[in-house]
Amino acid sequence: MKIREIIVVEGKDDTTAVKRAVDADTIETNGSAVNWETIEKIKLAQETRGVIILTDPDYPGTRIRQLITEHVPNCKHAFIPKEAALDKHGKGVGVEHASPETIRRALKDAHAMTEETEESVTYEDLLDAGLIGGAGSRERRDKLGKILRIGYANGKQLHKRLMMFQISREQFLNALDLLGEEGAR
Repeated sequence: MKIREIIVVEGKDDTTAVKRAVDADTIETNGSAVNWETIEKIKLAQETRGVIILTDPDYPGTRIRQLITEHVPNCKHAFIPKEAALDKHGKGVGVEHASPETIRRALKDAHAMTEETEESVTYEDLLDAGLIGGAGSRERRDKLGKILRIGYANGKQLHKRLMMFQISREQFLNALDLLGEEGAR
């Protein structure tokens, strides 16, 4: 599978894992201290071929994703669920531990973020759905992020992420139905 866009990853091991999964070029941030030179490379990549950000499903990965989004708008975002990115000991987490199939799926399902959003899902909808402010809400947000393929978000970020990925009210309600079905099992 050939990917036209350039994939932004954190390090060399991530590049190796991506290249095992797909035919693609990468830019490595070399960790969470993303320097201005790397931002400029990502800007050029976005202008010429497009960018998909694929960072680890942890706090530093989220921080890198936010930093790049701040400086390079309209990148696509690919997410790998945390349990699919654990090392064989279950301690380390990273793109480098994900299977080629998991990486291919994440890249295939990459979403573009946008700042221009119409609020189709309200904060009250999140409260009513038990996604914020209650017992078990963290687990429900985690499962919802997997269903929608937008990654895990904390309570404050979930609404923003739903809007930025332009998740429609229908998509949200369908995901809640699936979430309810999982709970019934």
